[in-house]
Amino acid sequence: MFDKIIAYSIQNKFVIGLLVIALIIWGIFSLRQIPIDAVPDITNNQVQVITISPTLATLEVEQFITTPVELSLQNIQQLVEIRSISRFGLSVVTVVFEENMDLYLARQLVGEYLKEAEDNIPDGVGTPEMAPISTGLGEIYQYVIRPKEGYEEQYPATELRTIQDWIVSRQLSGIEGVVEVNTMGGFLKQYEVAVNPNLLKSIGISITDVYDALQNSNENTGGAYIEKNPNTYYIRTNGVVKSLTDIENIVVDVRSGRPILIKDVATVQFGKAPRYGALTRNGEEAVGGRVMMLKGANSAAVTDRVKERVVQIQKSLPEGVVIEPYLVRDKMVSTASGTGETNLLEGGLNVSGRLV
Repeated sequence: MFDKIIAYSIQNKFVIGLLVIALIIWGIFSLRQIPIDAVPDITNNQVQVITISPTLATLEVEQFITTPVELSLQNIQQLVEIRSISRFGLSVVTVVFEENMDLYLARQLVGEYLKEAEDNIPDGVGTPEMAPISTGLGEIYQYVIRPKEGYEEQYPATELRTIQDWIVSRQLSGIEGVVEVNTMGGFLKQYEVAVNPNLLKSIGISITDVYDALQNSNENTGGAYIEKNPNTYYIRTNGVVKSLTDIENIVVDVRSGRPILIKDVATVQFGKAPRYGALTRNGEEAVGGRVMMLKGANSAAVTDRVKERVVQIQKSLPEGVVIEPYLVRDKMVSTASGTGETNLLEGGLNVSGRLV
């Protein structure tokens, strides 16, 4: 049989040459498609359930959130273990499955059983949610958003955080292989209504009245339509607040025909949400983000897509603001690959020298 193959190869050199070229092209293409990473991801097959409850201490988080979630997940099949962490305002339950369990099926089962847990958690305490499909090695791109020299006063940390949340993060979402974009640093901008208790008491208005007025006066409503041949007029009210002045002019109550406005009993201002950490660059306050990769995705390919999108996002940023990456996964991959190639080459030369 081998004699026939050798004879055919000698007699049909052109065909054999084409097959060899095709195999070389296919090999190069396959080599480029291999997902190469700096370090192997050995994370087990797991689903995390996260519940945020800022009003509860550690003991109450364990009692009212973590325990109901764990009990509701006990009957899932192909389960290896359930472990949990309860902290002030935070509950994290990790459900580990067998390696042959499909991850998306596992998440579907966890989502179904979480409905039972939600019924056992007190109202207003918190809602369990599944973490994105990523791992500790999913951080492929980290960056800071900073003002250029001369624009520092124009873009404080609060303004940079707003740019990150509303411009950069939204455009980075939707890239193939990206499951989440996390924000770090800065201050979350808030509209604050600082109520004066003495004014409320003197007028006879409770804090509940102020809260209800703010809640009920910040929405759009529809009023159907009016037909007036040959036209039809659609009716709607635009009540969403758009500025501090709109909040100040919300009516809380009417006394003796005179409306009592928010600005009569409170001070409306911009504020900052409480935070538990910060991001610094060269010892100064900074704002940044972290791009998380889908578990099992090709880190090099996903990083290339993120870098291309960052170039587009840079064009849409306000003048004087730049995105500066400081951790990019493809640099780690290329460094690790280069180290491996160098070691193999030196090892091969060493062995060859010893054999000679």
